[in-house]
Amino acid sequence: MEEKLSGQWLQDLSAMRRQLRPDVNFDILERRLWIGGREAFLYHVTGFVSDLSVQRIIQFFLERTPEEIPETPEGFLARDTAFGSARLETAVDKLVTSVLSGLGVLLVEGYAAGLTFDIRNYPSRGVQEPDKDRVLRGSRDGFSETLIANTALIRRRIRDPHLRLEIFQVGCASHTDIALVYLEGRAEEKLLSKIRKRLQTVKVDALTMNQESLAECLYTHKWYNPFPKFKYTERPDTAAACLLEGNLVLLVDNSPAAMILPSSVFDIAEAADDYYFPPITGTYLRITRILTAMVALFLIPVYLLLMQNTHWLPEALQFIRPVENVNVPLVYQILILELAVDGLRLASVNTPSMLSTPLSIIAGIVMGDFSVQSGWFNSEIMLYMAFVTVANYTQTSYELGYAIKFLRLLLVILTALFNVWGFAAGLLLVVLAVVTNKTIAGTSYLYPLIPFRWREIKNRFFRPRLSHAYPGEGRGAEEGDGAGGGGTSC
Repeated sequence: MEEKLSGQWLQDLSAMRRQLRPDVNFDILERRLWIGGREAFLYHVTGFVSDLSVQRIIQFFLERTPEEIPETPEGFLARDTAFGSARLETAVDKLVTSVLSGLGVLLVEGYAAGLTFDIRNYPSRGVQEPDKDRVLRGSRDGFSETLIANTALIRRRIRDPHLRLEIFQVGCASHTDIALVYLEGRAEEKLLSKIRKRLQTVKVDALTMNQESLAECLYTHKWYNPFPKFKYTERPDTAAACLLEGNLVLLVDNSPAAMILPSSVFDIAEAADDYYFPPITGTYLRITRILTAMVALFLIPVYLLLMQNTHWLPEALQFIRPVENVNVPLVYQILILELAVDGLRLASVNTPSMLSTPLSIIAGIVMGDFSVQSGWFNSEIMLYMAFVTVANYTQTSYELGYAIKFLRLLLVILTALFNVWGFAAGLLLVVLAVVTNKTIAGTSYLYPLIPFRWREIKNRFFRPRLSHAYPGEGRGAEEGDGAGGGGTSC
């Protein structure tokens, strides 16, 4: 049963102290005050609050006289609290969570309710452009690890009274704040109710990995399918554009990545640069990205299949056959290089920045020239694997890049084991992995191909114009804030 404040002063103080333990936790402060002749205690966490705000609050309360103090906490909140975001709370657990979230909590003798007010000042980094979602042209700000700052970046772009930001807390131990952001009237009500219900009923101890932990709680089916179920972005302009299209956005405190849902494979493959350039340039970039992804998936398996059946090669393609002697079977060369590429990627992440350049040069020389001269690898395989590695970086989504990699490995292994029938079986599994996949809303992962929508398909492959005329006027107006979709008329 939930413990509540009773109005018994010593009992209420004991309940708060028992959970907060200010005598043990050096960063949880318990300040004793006298407000109009009544004893009071102010609780807050150092490092989460603004010292200037705390000083002003204490000074304000110390100036109250006994005649100015109402008999009820409701009257105290209405008459003597000149602070924004102030409210009353009676549950002890909620008051403790408020303190640990950075709020200030004031207990006043004789009141069966505590006063909470927002004086948070979280330590955070700036809103500089994210390293992953860089653009050649456009906004240079990005989300940070502070939830309030992230919601402000979206509010700055969508000044619409229909923009809704609902707050939830998930995690029995972490009590992580999660903001559900949507545009009322544009978001699908069925999906909105579904996500809201799941956020309210999630049973987890803590979101240790932030948005990834939340994603696994929201979508628990088909973990073996490598294709991502959500689109992640650290760009507020992308999130704002997706909101205008009717999507939902989930912001998790302590994470700079926004989750966009529902997301099809075409949504995930989009990039901000598609919309920051003119339509013809954006279309070229989009088609290039799609074709590059297809080549990255099929180049190595098709090459392996042709090398296992060299009699299929016409005279014009005889030059693709290995020039050097094949000391190590091609399939082993491919698998070793696939693992080596990921090993180098992990090494680059953990390498100090001052050493990254010389080590990358050394790794390039060793992996390129010396590995061919030693007889372990053929130059043709090194060339194709280098192209595939670079091609994976054309995808803005790490998850989509790894999905392509896993399916490529599946095709390579099946082709090496069963030749042409293995390649056909792998191709069938690739098609099934995409076709049978569903978004969190239960819609097709290949929309608008399945179900077929010609107008939407054109917008997916050919970047549309972002400007439309105002109703009743002949001039154009640029709508949409950047990446993620076209504008809409007012």
